[in-house]
Amino acid sequence: MLPIAKLDTLVTRHAVIEAELSGGVDGDRYVALSREFAELDPVVGAVKAYRAALAERDDLDQMMADPATDAEMADLARVERDALETRIATLEADLRIALLPKDAADAKNVILEIRAGTGGDEASLFAGDLYRMYERFAALQGWTVETISASEGTVGGYKEIVAEVRGAGAYAKLKFESGVHRVQRVPATESGGRIHTSAATVAVLPEAEDVDVALNDDDLRIDTMRAGGAGGQHVNKTESAVRITHVPTGTVVLVQDERSQHKNKARALAILRARLFDEERRRQAAGRAADRRLQVGSGDRSERIRTYNFPQGRVTDHRIELTLYKLPEIMAGTALGEIIDALVADHQASLLALENAA
Repeated sequence: MLPIAKLDTLVTRHAVIEAELSGGVDGDRYVALSREFAELDPVVGAVKAYRAALAERDDLDQMMADPATDAEMADLARVERDALETRIATLEADLRIALLPKDAADAKNVILEIRAGTGGDEASLFAGDLYRMYERFAALQGWTVETISASEGTVGGYKEIVAEVRGAGAYAKLKFESGVHRVQRVPATESGGRIHTSAATVAVLPEAEDVDVALNDDDLRIDTMRAGGAGGQHVNKTESAVRITHVPTGTVVLVQDERSQHKNKARALAILRARLFDEERRRQAAGRAADRRLQVGSGDRSERIRTYNFPQGRVTDHRIELTLYKLPEIMAGTALGEIIDALVADHQASLLALENAA
């Protein structure tokens, strides 16, 4: 049974917010109400569609039970009712998913970190391939991607790259990408045609705001230095690189890509907040989780989550045992959504199972 009282409360709250927004509010109140309204709107839409279908079924039942209804009309009503039952079942399933507890971070932007793992130069090349995959996927979603810092590999790709992904629902989808990604292919530098295995680690962090993580100045050690790598006279003369150490946790962030020390500091603080916020979220999730499957998307970056096998053209996500023979399309970003949608569906199914068992 659906929680009728909860549905009534949501519909009433939605109407109250709509009336208040129509009456005119401004400032922080408007922002807060608009955000709440946007979260409630699709849920209330699902409630109304479900209730409309139930009302339509009642009308058909009354028509079939009415002695005045002729046989032909009753038969048509019966056929329509059978089709309606299927639709009601679908609407109810959709509504149950809509009522599942929401991750408060789902609406946040993302700090995406990709690091080359085992495999030397080939791992760096693969890290670059993964970054371009996410960049293309983000573009298809209408999101924007901005590189925060990058350390290039000796033959291409990246030893490490950190980027900000901005857009509606970015974290909700990309959070399932955290973990170890493994690649099996013949490196361009391999003359014998042997398949090598290498890996890269992906971390997807929800971008934290000041209200999410309060940073105490006394807990921060901030060092400035000359940027490393290319840059000519600018590198030699300007101490624009910023390294911030969060003393209580030992977390260190170094950003040197911008010429402005002020911009590098702001970016470093953003990364630091995201890492601390993510660590606290994962700690809380580990304490709450009653089911190992709910750890999918929790940010366990030691877990091998996916294998990209180039000779066979397949990608396998080991968490849900999904294999797709669409490697070129996935690396191009166009088919990555199929894996992400399957992970979301699996996660929702796990939550529903827990709700039903409660």
